[in-house]
Amino acid sequence: VPMVAPGNVQVHVLNSTLAKVHWDPVPLKTVRGHLQGYKVYYWKVQSLSRRSRRHVEKKILTFRGNKTFGMLPGLEPYSSYKLNVRVVNGKGEGPASPDKVFKTPEGVPSSPSFLKITNPTLDSLTLEWGSPTHPNGVLTSYILKFQPINNTHELGPLVEIRIPANESSLILKNLNYSTRYKFYFNAQTSVGAGSQITEEAVTIMDE
Repeated sequence: VPMVAPGNVQVHVLNSTLAKVHWDPVPLKTVRGHLQGYKVYYWKVQSLSRRSRRHVEKKILTFRGNKTFGMLPGLEPYSSYKLNVRVVNGKGEGPASPDKVFKTPEGVPSSPSFLKITNPTLDSLTLEWGSPTHPNGVLTSYILKFQPINNTHELGPLVEIRIPANESSLILKNLNYSTRYKFYFNAQTSVGAGSQITEEAVTIMDE
């Protein structure tokens, strides 16, 4: 098997889900056989928004021939990763380069995990929601938009409310009685707004 590890491994993080890794080629005489390529092993150490450590699954990408760089797609935003590089010949892999740590920046969050609308009265509704399964960063706020829908399914004026990120419920007051409302709800990080979840609910006609 090859005798030495690739040197001078560098990682350039391009965005929240993509990084580029560079390395110096090993001297050909240390390959001790036919150079087939280089393998990059990489794995997520932890999410920076949650301190949970799951079972670590190592991923491997193979770059054929005498390439000295490769792309690592599909990374998770706002996470800490490690990687190393090994050279491969027909017999197997050489030793790994020292582990290199890199971090991905924040991304936009996934949609809130649920939105429930309860306790209808003449002029109010109560909203409850769950935080995104993948915050992909530090949540800065939630954005609630809602509008009435009349009997001919036309949409009325849109109202927008910004809600602090640590809240998980809200009582909406001063609504019209016996009216159907459509709600659009999403979370935001400093990067931007994530995908939204929609619901409809009706205030009651009379007490």
